[in-house]
Amino acid sequence: MPRSLFLTLVLAAFSSIHAQQPPARELPASLAAHQADLVAFWDFQEEAGQPRIAHGPTPYALQEMKGPIARSGEPGVFGPHCARIKPGQWFMLERSRLGALDIHGKDAQVTVVAWVRRVEKSFWQAIAGVWDETRGKRQYCLFLNAPQGTRADEMKRHPLQNRIHGHVSGVGGPTPGQGFCITYSSSGTEIPLKEWHCLAMTYDGRESRVYLDGKLDSQEHYNPFPYTEGLFDGGTEGSPFTVGAVHRGGTWGNFFGGQIGGLAIYSRALDETEMQALVQAVPLPAPNPAKKP
Repeated sequence: MPRSLFLTLVLAAFSSIHAQQPPARELPASLAAHQADLVAFWDFQEEAGQPRIAHGPTPYALQEMKGPIARSGEPGVFGPHCARIKPGQWFMLERSRLGALDIHGKDAQVTVVAWVRRVEKSFWQAIAGVWDETRGKRQYCLFLNAPQGTRADEMKRHPLQNRIHGHVSGVGGPTPGQGFCITYSSSGTEIPLKEWHCLAMTYDGRESRVYLDGKLDSQEHYNPFPYTEGLFDGGTEGSPFTVGAVHRGGTWGNFFGGQIGGLAIYSRALDETEMQALVQAVPLPAPNPAKKP
């Protein structure tokens, strides 16, 4: 093959691949203050059947799983729309496409911020993270409504419902000596149904913390939760990034049910002052109890 023809074909192939990549999206001004540490932000304005594209330098494309995920008629947080995730549906980004979302290592830090309206009462609702229980590839994940919380001074779990949980793992599998991973912070406040709230978790290499509407929702022995083992490195065969579900017990589960209006992942643990500033810049939609979910 002539060299000129070969170069032409290579350039054509490169241009085709590049054209298939979604363009980078402009970041909302309310998130620009911490742009250097922002890994990804989604506002869920896209119609059902479309990938949800992240704002910022890397246009991560969340794919719908188990059918189109509706664009809710409820007002959104970062625009007129939000995504309505029904139990059994979720968004996913394959492991090979994680890039900077693959946050791991002894000194790893992470912040997960989600603007959600909880509708379902079910236990163990996964909001977002890199968390595969089936294959022991846990890293970090924001959860809602575990039936129990771990009391750090005892390393035992006690009944605790309707809370936010910041799950972290440095081993990938169950906590040593336990049947499950029990290293997670739990909020002091119960999260009501059918109200918009900003839920967040941070991990700074020393403690997992959870925040409600920008404030550290402290609870003695539960939040903050001390943990110095870092975040597990799942390698090339690790967990995907998921929103609304995780893999556990050999199948998909821990389904979230409700609306999600925004999701931000940072590669640093934001402090409470930064979290409050972020939340104050983003007004939440007012409750509408007459509106069906």
